[in-house]
Amino acid sequence: MGKVTGFLEYQRLHEAAEAPEARKQHYREFVLRLSEEEGKVQGARCMDCGIPFCMSGCPVNNIIPDFNDLVYRSDWLRAFQTLDSTNNFPEFTGRVCPAPCEEACTLRINSDPVGIKSIEHAIIDKAWEEVWVKPVVPAARTGKRVAVVGSGPAGMAAAQQLARAGHSVVLFEKNDRIGGLLRYGIPDFKMEKGLIDRRIEQMKAEGVEFRTNHAVGPAGVGAGNPAAKVLDPATISDEFDAVVLTGGAEQARDLPVPGRELAGVHFAMDFLPLQNRRVAGDSKVEDLWATGKHVVIIGGGDTGSDCVGTSNRHGAASITQFELLPMPPDVDKNPVWPYWPQRLRTSSSHEEGAGRDWAVATKRLEGEGGKVKKLVAARVEWKDGKMQEVPGSEFAMPADLVLLAMGFVSPVQSMLDAFGVEKDARGNAKATTDGAGCYATSVPKVFAAGDMRRGQSLVVWAIREGRQCARAVDEFLMGASDLPR
Repeated sequence: MGKVTGFLEYQRLHEAAEAPEARKQHYREFVLRLSEEEGKVQGARCMDCGIPFCMSGCPVNNIIPDFNDLVYRSDWLRAFQTLDSTNNFPEFTGRVCPAPCEEACTLRINSDPVGIKSIEHAIIDKAWEEVWVKPVVPAARTGKRVAVVGSGPAGMAAAQQLARAGHSVVLFEKNDRIGGLLRYGIPDFKMEKGLIDRRIEQMKAEGVEFRTNHAVGPAGVGAGNPAAKVLDPATISDEFDAVVLTGGAEQARDLPVPGRELAGVHFAMDFLPLQNRRVAGDSKVEDLWATGKHVVIIGGGDTGSDCVGTSNRHGAASITQFELLPMPPDVDKNPVWPYWPQRLRTSSSHEEGAGRDWAVATKRLEGEGGKVKKLVAARVEWKDGKMQEVPGSEFAMPADLVLLAMGFVSPVQSMLDAFGVEKDARGNAKATTDGAGCYATSVPKVFAAGDMRRGQSLVVWAIREGRQCARAVDEFLMGASDLPR
Protein backbone atom coordinates (compact mmCIF):
# COMPACT_ATOMS: atom_id res chain seq x y z
CA MET A 1 0.00 0.00 0.00
CA GLY A 2 1.32 3.43 -0.90
CA LYS A 3 5.07 3.60 -1.36
CA VAL A 4 7.07 0.89 0.37
CA THR A 5 9.46 3.40 1.91
CA GLY A 6 7.05 6.34 1.92
CA PHE A 7 6.59 6.47 5.68
CA LEU A 8 10.38 6.84 6.01
CA GLU A 9 10.73 9.47 3.29
CA TYR A 10 7.75 11.76 3.93
CA GLN A 11 6.47 13.58 6.98
CA ARG A 12 2.83 13.95 7.93
CA LEU A 13 1.40 17.03 6.25
CA HIS A 14 -1.38 18.99 7.92
CA GLU A 15 -4.05 20.76 5.92
CA ALA A 16 -3.42 24.47 5.45
CA ALA A 17 -5.68 26.84 7.39
CA GLU A 18 -6.39 30.55 7.42
CA ALA A 19 -4.61 32.45 10.21
CA PRO A 20 -6.59 32.73 13.48
CA GLU A 21 -6.97 36.51 13.48
CA ALA A 22 -8.32 36.48 9.92
CA ARG A 23 -10.73 33.58 10.32
CA LYS A 24 -12.25 35.03 13.50
CA GLN A 25 -13.77 37.71 11.30
CA HIS A 26 -16.13 35.31 9.50
CA TYR A 27 -18.08 32.04 9.82
CA ARG A 28 -16.86 30.26 6.68
CA GLU A 29 -14.74 27.11 6.68
CA PHE A 30 -11.06 28.02 6.92
CA VAL A 31 -9.33 24.65 6.48
CA LEU A 32 -8.16 23.96 2.93
CA ARG A 33 -8.07 20.46 1.53
CA LEU A 34 -4.84 18.88 0.35
CA SER A 35 -3.82 19.45 -3.24
CA GLU A 36 -3.60 16.39 -5.48
CA GLU A 37 0.19 16.31 -5.07
CA GLU A 38 -0.05 16.70 -1.29
CA GLY A 39 -2.65 13.92 -1.17
CA LYS A 40 -0.35 11.69 -3.19
CA VAL A 41 2.49 12.25 -0.72
CA GLN A 42 0.24 11.49 2.25
CA GLY A 43 -1.08 8.36 0.52
CA ALA A 44 2.52 7.29 -0.05
CA ARG A 45 3.07 7.20 3.74
CA CYS A 46 0.57 4.32 4.13
CA MET A 47 2.86 1.41 4.94
CA ASP A 48 2.24 -2.23 4.01
CA CYS A 49 1.58 -3.04 7.66
CA GLY A 50 -0.19 -6.34 7.01
CA ILE A 51 -3.09 -5.81 9.42
CA PRO A 52 -4.82 -2.46 8.79
CA PHE A 53 -5.73 -1.48 12.33
CA CYS A 54 -6.92 1.85 10.93
CA MET A 55 -9.94 0.02 9.49
CA SER A 56 -10.91 -1.44 12.86
CA GLY A 57 -10.41 1.99 14.44
CA CYS A 58 -12.86 3.50 11.93
CA PRO A 59 -16.48 2.94 13.01
CA VAL A 60 -17.69 2.70 9.38
CA ASN A 61 -14.73 0.44 8.53
CA ASN A 62 -13.53 2.58 5.64
CA ILE A 63 -11.17 0.62 3.37
CA ILE A 64 -8.38 3.01 4.21
CA PRO A 65 -5.25 1.32 2.82
CA ASP A 66 -6.97 0.92 -0.55
CA PHE A 67 -8.00 4.53 -0.99
CA ASN A 68 -4.65 5.72 0.35
CA ASP A 69 -2.91 3.63 -2.31
CA LEU A 70 -5.27 4.80 -5.06
CA VAL A 71 -4.63 8.45 -4.17
CA TYR A 72 -0.89 7.75 -4.19
CA ARG A 73 -1.34 6.36 -7.71
CA SER A 74 -3.50 9.36 -8.71
CA ASP A 75 -6.56 7.17 -9.34
CA TRP A 76 -8.97 9.55 -7.61
CA LEU A 77 -12.14 8.11 -9.17
CA ARG A 78 -11.52 4.63 -7.77
CA ALA A 79 -10.44 6.18 -4.50
CA PHE A 80 -13.84 7.88 -4.32
CA GLN A 81 -15.67 4.68 -5.24
CA THR A 82 -13.83 2.85 -2.47
CA LEU A 83 -14.63 5.54 0.09
CA ASP A 84 -18.25 5.81 -1.07
CA SER A 85 -18.77 2.06 -0.60
CA THR A 86 -18.54 2.36 3.20
CA ASN A 87 -19.37 5.97 4.10
CA ASN A 88 -22.49 7.82 2.96
CA PHE A 89 -21.17 11.25 3.90
CA PRO A 90 -17.35 11.52 3.82
CA GLU A 91 -17.59 15.31 3.54
CA PHE A 92 -19.04 15.35 7.07
CA THR A 93 -16.52 12.98 8.63
CA GLY A 94 -13.64 14.48 6.64
CA ARG A 95 -14.31 17.74 8.47
CA VAL A 96 -15.62 16.97 11.96
CA CYS A 97 -14.58 13.39 12.81
CA PRO A 98 -11.82 13.19 15.48
CA ALA A 99 -10.23 10.45 13.34
CA PRO A 100 -9.98 7.37 15.57
CA CYS A 101 -8.56 5.69 12.45
CA GLU A 102 -5.41 7.79 12.80
CA GLU A 103 -4.89 6.80 16.44
CA ALA A 104 -5.11 3.17 15.24
CA CYS A 105 -2.66 3.70 12.37
CA THR A 106 0.38 1.43 12.78
CA LEU A 107 2.66 4.44 12.39
CA ARG A 108 1.07 5.89 15.54
CA ILE A 109 3.06 3.42 17.64
CA ASN A 110 6.18 5.55 17.35
CA SER A 111 5.55 8.28 14.79
CA ASP A 112 2.96 10.58 13.25
CA PRO A 113 0.09 8.67 11.61
CA VAL A 114 -0.96 8.88 7.99
CA GLY A 115 -3.21 11.91 7.43
CA ILE A 116 -6.22 9.68 6.73
CA LYS A 117 -8.84 12.31 7.53
CA SER A 118 -7.22 14.87 5.24
CA ILE A 119 -7.06 12.31 2.42
CA GLU A 120 -10.76 11.53 2.91
CA HIS A 121 -11.54 15.24 2.83
CA ALA A 122 -9.59 15.67 -0.43
CA ILE A 123 -11.20 12.64 -2.09
CA ILE A 124 -14.80 13.62 -1.48
CA ASP A 125 -14.33 17.30 -2.31
CA LYS A 126 -12.72 16.35 -5.61
CA ALA A 127 -15.53 13.85 -6.25
CA TRP A 128 -18.16 16.56 -5.91
CA GLU A 129 -16.19 18.87 -8.21
CA GLU A 130 -15.84 16.14 -10.83
CA VAL A 131 -19.58 15.28 -10.52
CA TRP A 132 -18.78 11.71 -9.54
CA VAL A 133 -21.35 11.86 -6.71
CA LYS A 134 -24.66 10.91 -8.29
CA PRO A 135 -28.02 9.62 -7.06
CA VAL A 136 -28.26 5.84 -6.72
CA VAL A 137 -31.80 5.07 -7.85
CA PRO A 138 -33.10 1.53 -7.21
CA ALA A 139 -34.10 -0.55 -10.20
CA ALA A 140 -37.42 -1.49 -8.56
CA ARG A 141 -39.60 -0.41 -5.65
CA THR A 142 -40.62 -2.83 -2.91
CA GLY A 143 -43.92 -1.17 -1.98
CA LYS A 144 -42.79 -0.98 1.66
CA ARG A 145 -42.95 2.32 3.55
CA VAL A 146 -40.46 3.32 6.24
CA ALA A 147 -40.58 6.33 8.57
CA VAL A 148 -37.26 7.67 9.86
CA VAL A 149 -37.63 10.05 12.81
CA GLY A 150 -34.72 12.44 13.20
CA SER A 151 -32.61 13.81 10.36
CA GLY A 152 -29.13 13.88 11.86
CA PRO A 153 -26.35 11.75 10.35
CA ALA A 154 -27.87 8.47 11.61
CA GLY A 155 -31.28 9.32 10.15
CA MET A 156 -29.84 10.55 6.87
CA ALA A 157 -27.67 7.43 6.47
CA ALA A 158 -30.56 5.08 7.32
CA ALA A 159 -32.94 6.89 4.98
CA GLN A 160 -30.49 6.89 2.10
CA GLN A 161 -29.69 3.19 2.44
CA LEU A 162 -33.35 2.20 2.72
CA ALA A 163 -34.27 4.28 -0.32
CA ARG A 164 -31.52 2.60 -2.29
CA ALA A 165 -33.00 -0.75 -1.28
CA GLY A 166 -36.23 0.30 -3.00
CA HIS A 167 -38.36 1.27 -0.02
CA SER A 168 -40.43 4.45 0.16
CA VAL A 169 -38.80 6.49 2.92
CA VAL A 170 -40.15 9.54 4.73
CA LEU A 171 -37.67 11.39 6.93
CA PHE A 172 -39.31 13.44 9.71
CA GLU A 173 -37.52 16.39 11.31
CA LYS A 174 -38.94 18.62 14.05
CA ASN A 175 -36.82 21.62 13.02
CA ASP A 176 -37.26 23.76 9.92
CA ARG A 177 -34.24 22.27 8.13
CA ILE A 178 -32.73 18.82 7.69
CA GLY A 179 -29.49 17.88 9.41
CA GLY A 180 -30.06 17.60 13.15
CA LEU A 181 -26.96 18.58 15.13
CA LEU A 182 -24.99 18.72 11.88
CA ARG A 183 -27.20 21.66 11.00
CA TYR A 184 -27.74 23.38 14.33
CA GLY A 185 -24.95 22.08 16.57
CA ILE A 186 -21.76 22.23 14.51
CA PRO A 187 -20.70 25.80 13.66
CA ASP A 188 -20.45 26.81 10.02
CA PHE A 189 -16.74 27.56 10.40
CA LYS A 190 -16.23 23.83 10.95
CA MET A 191 -18.74 22.60 8.38
CA GLU A 192 -20.72 24.80 6.02
CA LYS A 193 -24.34 23.77 5.65
CA GLY A 194 -24.32 23.69 1.86
CA LEU A 195 -22.69 20.29 2.27
CA ILE A 196 -25.92 19.01 3.85
CA ASP A 197 -28.10 20.72 1.25
CA ARG A 198 -26.46 19.01 -1.71
CA ARG A 199 -26.82 15.61 -0.03
CA ILE A 200 -30.50 16.37 0.48
CA GLU A 201 -30.87 16.95 -3.25
CA GLN A 202 -29.13 13.65 -3.98
CA MET A 203 -31.41 11.82 -1.53
CA LYS A 204 -34.53 13.42 -2.99
CA ALA A 205 -33.49 12.09 -6.40
CA GLU A 206 -33.12 8.65 -4.80
CA GLY A 207 -36.69 8.79 -3.51
CA VAL A 208 -36.41 10.06 0.07
CA GLU A 209 -39.25 12.36 1.12
CA PHE A 210 -38.33 15.03 3.67
CA ARG A 211 -40.89 16.45 6.08
CA THR A 212 -39.50 19.28 8.18
CA ASN A 213 -41.46 20.98 10.97
CA HIS A 214 -42.85 17.55 11.90
CA ALA A 215 -42.25 16.33 15.45
CA VAL A 216 -43.15 12.77 16.36
CA GLY A 217 -44.14 12.13 19.95
CA PRO A 218 -46.12 13.77 22.74
CA ALA A 219 -47.06 17.44 22.90
CA GLY A 220 -43.96 19.50 23.56
CA VAL A 221 -41.54 17.19 21.75
CA GLY A 222 -41.05 19.90 19.14
CA ALA A 223 -40.12 22.49 21.76
CA GLY A 224 -38.00 25.23 20.25
CA ASN A 225 -39.95 25.22 17.01
CA PRO A 226 -43.49 26.56 17.46
CA ALA A 227 -44.21 25.80 13.81
CA ALA A 228 -43.68 22.06 14.28
CA LYS A 229 -46.68 19.84 13.69
CA VAL A 230 -46.83 17.11 16.35
CA LEU A 231 -47.60 13.62 15.04
CA ASP A 232 -48.87 10.77 17.18
CA PRO A 233 -46.49 7.77 17.31
CA ALA A 234 -49.42 5.36 16.98
CA THR A 235 -50.45 7.03 13.74
CA ILE A 236 -46.91 6.79 12.37
CA SER A 237 -46.72 3.11 13.30
CA ASP A 238 -50.04 2.41 11.56
CA GLU A 239 -49.09 4.22 8.37
CA PHE A 240 -45.63 2.69 7.91
CA ASP A 241 -44.27 -0.84 7.68
CA ALA A 242 -41.29 0.09 9.87
CA VAL A 243 -40.23 3.05 12.00
CA VAL A 244 -36.62 4.01 12.69
CA LEU A 245 -35.89 6.32 15.64
CA THR A 246 -32.70 8.29 15.03
CA GLY A 247 -33.09 11.40 17.17
CA GLY A 248 -30.11 12.88 18.95
CA ALA A 249 -29.08 12.73 22.60
CA GLU A 250 -30.70 16.06 23.34
CA GLN A 251 -31.09 15.86 27.12
CA ALA A 252 -28.20 18.08 28.22
CA ARG A 253 -26.38 17.53 31.51
CA ASP A 254 -27.25 20.36 33.89
CA LEU A 255 -25.25 22.13 36.61
CA PRO A 256 -27.10 21.95 39.95
CA VAL A 257 -25.41 24.79 41.83
CA PRO A 258 -26.73 27.91 43.55
CA GLY A 259 -27.34 30.66 41.01
CA ARG A 260 -28.14 28.32 38.14
CA GLU A 261 -31.42 30.20 37.65
CA LEU A 262 -29.71 33.54 36.93
CA ALA A 263 -30.12 35.15 33.51
CA GLY A 264 -27.05 34.62 31.36
CA VAL A 265 -26.64 30.94 32.23
CA HIS A 266 -27.43 28.80 29.19
CA PHE A 267 -26.93 25.35 27.78
CA ALA A 268 -24.47 25.34 24.88
CA MET A 269 -27.26 24.11 22.62
CA ASP A 270 -29.29 27.21 23.50
CA PHE A 271 -26.37 29.30 22.23
CA LEU A 272 -24.80 27.54 19.23
CA PRO A 273 -27.90 27.03 17.03
CA LEU A 274 -28.71 30.74 17.15
CA GLN A 275 -25.51 31.65 15.33
CA ASN A 276 -26.10 28.92 12.75
CA ARG A 277 -29.52 30.41 12.10
CA ARG A 278 -28.03 33.88 11.69
CA VAL A 279 -25.50 32.55 9.18
CA ALA A 280 -28.35 30.84 7.32
CA GLY A 281 -30.05 34.22 6.96
CA ASP A 282 -32.89 33.73 9.42
CA SER A 283 -34.52 36.85 10.81
CA LYS A 284 -35.82 37.43 14.33
CA VAL A 285 -33.21 35.15 15.90
CA GLU A 286 -33.06 35.36 19.70
CA ASP A 287 -30.66 38.07 20.85
CA LEU A 288 -28.07 35.97 22.71
CA TRP A 289 -24.49 37.06 22.05
CA ALA A 290 -21.08 36.80 23.69
CA THR A 291 -20.09 40.25 22.44
CA GLY A 292 -18.20 42.24 25.07
CA LYS A 293 -18.91 39.66 27.77
CA HIS A 294 -16.74 37.61 30.09
CA VAL A 295 -17.65 34.12 28.90
CA VAL A 296 -17.12 31.01 31.00
CA ILE A 297 -17.64 27.64 29.32
CA ILE A 298 -18.08 24.65 31.61
CA GLY A 299 -17.08 21.45 29.84
CA GLY A 300 -13.89 20.65 27.98
CA GLY A 301 -15.18 18.68 25.00
CA ASP A 302 -15.98 19.49 21.38
CA THR A 303 -19.20 21.34 22.22
CA GLY A 304 -17.30 23.59 24.61
CA SER A 305 -14.68 24.16 21.92
CA ASP A 306 -17.44 25.20 19.49
CA CYS A 307 -18.63 27.71 22.08
CA VAL A 308 -15.07 29.08 22.24
CA GLY A 309 -14.91 29.57 18.47
CA THR A 310 -18.33 31.19 18.32
CA SER A 311 -17.61 33.49 21.28
CA ASN A 312 -14.36 34.57 19.65
CA ARG A 313 -16.25 35.54 16.51
CA HIS A 314 -18.79 37.47 18.59
CA GLY A 315 -15.99 39.50 20.13
CA ALA A 316 -16.12 38.32 23.74
CA ALA A 317 -14.17 40.33 26.31
CA SER A 318 -12.64 37.12 27.68
CA ILE A 319 -13.19 33.38 27.27
CA THR A 320 -12.38 30.73 29.85
CA GLN A 321 -13.10 27.01 29.50
CA PHE A 322 -13.17 24.71 32.52
CA GLU A 323 -12.95 20.94 32.68
CA LEU A 324 -13.75 18.90 35.78
CA LEU A 325 -11.22 16.16 35.00
CA PRO A 326 -7.44 16.55 35.31
CA MET A 327 -5.44 17.86 32.38
CA PRO A 328 -4.57 14.90 30.16
CA PRO A 329 -0.98 14.27 29.08
CA ASP A 330 0.38 15.90 25.94
CA VAL A 331 1.94 12.73 24.52
CA ASP A 332 3.55 12.41 21.10
CA LYS A 333 2.74 8.73 20.60
CA ASN A 334 -0.33 6.63 21.32
CA PRO A 335 0.33 4.91 24.67
CA VAL A 336 -2.66 2.56 24.27
CA TRP A 337 -2.35 1.87 20.53
CA PRO A 338 -4.49 0.93 18.63
CA TYR A 339 -7.17 2.17 21.02
CA TRP A 340 -8.36 5.73 21.55
CA PRO A 341 -6.05 7.49 24.03
CA GLN A 342 -6.72 10.22 26.54
CA ARG A 343 -4.50 13.04 25.37
CA LEU A 344 -4.49 16.82 25.41
CA ARG A 345 -6.39 17.96 22.33
CA THR A 346 -6.15 21.55 21.18
CA SER A 347 -8.80 22.53 18.64
CA SER A 348 -8.65 25.25 16.02
CA SER A 349 -10.99 27.28 18.27
CA HIS A 350 -8.51 27.08 21.14
CA GLU A 351 -5.80 28.33 18.79
CA GLU A 352 -7.92 31.43 18.23
CA GLY A 353 -7.70 32.33 21.90
CA ALA A 354 -9.17 31.11 25.19
CA GLY A 355 -8.08 30.36 28.71
CA ARG A 356 -8.27 26.67 29.58
CA ASP A 357 -8.14 25.10 33.02
CA TRP A 358 -8.58 21.57 34.34
CA ALA A 359 -9.68 19.93 37.58
CA VAL A 360 -12.00 22.83 38.36
CA ALA A 361 -15.48 22.47 39.88
CA THR A 362 -18.05 25.27 39.87
CA LYS A 363 -19.45 25.87 43.37
CA ARG A 364 -21.92 28.69 42.77
CA LEU A 365 -22.92 31.54 40.50
CA GLU A 366 -23.53 35.03 41.80
CA GLY A 367 -25.40 37.87 40.16
CA GLU A 368 -26.75 41.39 40.29
CA GLY A 369 -30.31 42.30 39.38
CA GLY A 370 -31.04 38.71 38.45
CA LYS A 371 -28.13 38.49 35.96
CA VAL A 372 -25.02 36.39 36.44
CA LYS A 373 -21.90 38.41 37.19
CA LYS A 374 -19.50 36.07 38.98
CA LEU A 375 -18.54 32.41 39.02
CA VAL A 376 -17.08 30.88 42.17
CA ALA A 377 -15.10 27.68 41.69
CA ALA A 378 -12.54 25.50 43.42
CA ARG A 379 -9.79 23.18 42.38
CA VAL A 380 -10.34 19.48 42.83
CA GLU A 381 -8.17 16.41 42.88
CA TRP A 382 -9.01 12.85 42.03
CA LYS A 383 -8.00 9.94 44.26
CA ASP A 384 -9.14 6.37 43.67
CA GLY A 385 -11.68 7.62 41.16
CA LYS A 386 -13.24 10.03 43.64
CA MET A 387 -13.24 13.81 43.48
CA GLN A 388 -12.47 16.01 46.44
CA GLU A 389 -11.99 19.75 46.77
CA VAL A 390 -8.49 21.04 47.39
CA PRO A 391 -8.62 22.98 50.69
CA GLY A 392 -8.12 26.72 50.30
CA SER A 393 -8.37 26.61 46.50
CA GLU A 394 -11.63 28.52 46.07
CA PHE A 395 -11.50 31.42 43.61
CA ALA A 396 -13.89 33.79 41.83
CA MET A 397 -13.91 35.31 38.38
CA PRO A 398 -16.18 37.61 36.36
CA ALA A 399 -18.81 35.85 34.28
CA ASP A 400 -21.46 37.63 32.20
CA LEU A 401 -22.29 34.56 30.11
CA VAL A 402 -21.98 30.99 31.39
CA LEU A 403 -22.37 28.21 28.84
CA LEU A 404 -22.97 24.66 30.02
CA ALA A 405 -21.27 22.19 27.67
CA MET A 406 -21.00 19.12 29.87
CA GLY A 407 -22.41 16.61 27.44
CA PHE A 408 -25.77 14.94 27.05
CA VAL A 409 -27.30 12.28 29.25
CA SER A 410 -29.91 10.72 26.98
CA PRO A 411 -32.41 11.18 24.15
CA VAL A 412 -35.68 12.96 24.84
CA GLN A 413 -37.40 10.59 27.25
CA SER A 414 -40.95 11.68 26.45
CA MET A 415 -40.62 10.52 22.84
CA LEU A 416 -39.37 7.08 23.82
CA ASP A 417 -42.17 6.85 26.37
CA ALA A 418 -44.72 7.85 23.73
CA PHE A 419 -43.58 4.95 21.54
CA GLY A 420 -43.53 2.64 24.56
CA VAL A 421 -39.93 1.65 23.85
CA GLU A 422 -38.00 -0.16 26.56
CA LYS A 423 -34.96 1.81 27.73
CA ASP A 424 -31.55 0.81 29.00
CA ALA A 425 -30.02 1.97 32.28
CA ARG A 426 -28.86 5.24 30.68
CA GLY A 427 -32.26 6.14 29.25
CA ASN A 428 -31.47 5.19 25.65
CA ALA A 429 -33.68 3.02 23.46
CA LYS A 430 -32.75 -0.58 24.28
CA ALA A 431 -31.68 -2.53 21.19
CA THR A 432 -28.83 -4.88 20.37
CA THR A 433 -26.46 -4.56 17.42
CA ASP A 434 -25.75 -8.24 16.80
CA GLY A 435 -27.67 -11.31 15.73
CA ALA A 436 -31.27 -11.62 14.66
CA GLY A 437 -33.40 -8.59 15.36
CA CYS A 438 -30.49 -6.20 15.76
CA TYR A 439 -31.45 -2.54 16.18
CA ALA A 440 -35.03 -3.62 16.89
CA THR A 441 -36.62 -2.16 20.00
CA SER A 442 -39.10 -3.83 22.33
CA VAL A 443 -41.96 -2.44 20.19
CA PRO A 444 -42.77 -4.42 17.04
CA LYS A 445 -41.43 -2.87 13.80
CA VAL A 446 -39.82 0.03 15.67
CA PHE A 447 -36.02 0.29 15.39
CA ALA A 448 -33.47 2.67 16.92
CA ALA A 449 -29.99 3.81 15.88
CA GLY A 450 -27.39 6.47 16.53
CA ASP A 451 -27.53 8.58 19.67
CA MET A 452 -31.07 7.35 20.26
CA ARG A 453 -29.68 3.86 20.89
CA ARG A 454 -26.05 4.32 21.99
CA GLY A 455 -26.19 7.75 23.64
CA GLN A 456 -24.07 10.80 22.83
CA SER A 457 -21.44 9.85 20.29
CA LEU A 458 -19.60 10.83 17.11
CA VAL A 459 -20.93 11.62 13.64
CA VAL A 460 -19.05 8.61 12.27
CA TRP A 461 -20.74 6.29 14.78
CA ALA A 462 -24.12 7.74 13.80
CA ILE A 463 -23.45 6.98 10.13
CA ARG A 464 -22.36 3.44 10.98
CA GLU A 465 -25.46 2.78 13.05
CA GLY A 466 -27.76 4.30 10.42
CA ARG A 467 -26.28 2.03 7.77
CA GLN A 468 -26.43 -1.09 9.89
CA CYS A 469 -29.94 -0.32 11.09
CA ALA A 470 -31.08 0.14 7.49
CA ARG A 471 -29.85 -3.35 6.69
CA ALA A 472 -31.70 -4.75 9.71
CA VAL A 473 -34.91 -3.01 8.63
CA ASP A 474 -34.48 -4.28 5.06
CA GLU A 475 -34.08 -7.84 6.38
CA PHE A 476 -37.17 -7.38 8.56
CA LEU A 477 -39.25 -6.19 5.61
CA MET A 478 -37.92 -8.48 2.89
CA GLY A 479 -36.51 -11.52 4.73
CA ALA A 480 -33.00 -10.82 3.39
CA SER A 481 -30.89 -7.81 2.45
CA ASP A 482 -28.18 -6.94 -0.04
CA LEU A 483 -27.35 -3.71 1.78
CA PRO A 484 -23.79 -3.61 3.21
CA ARG A 485 -23.28 -3.51 6.93
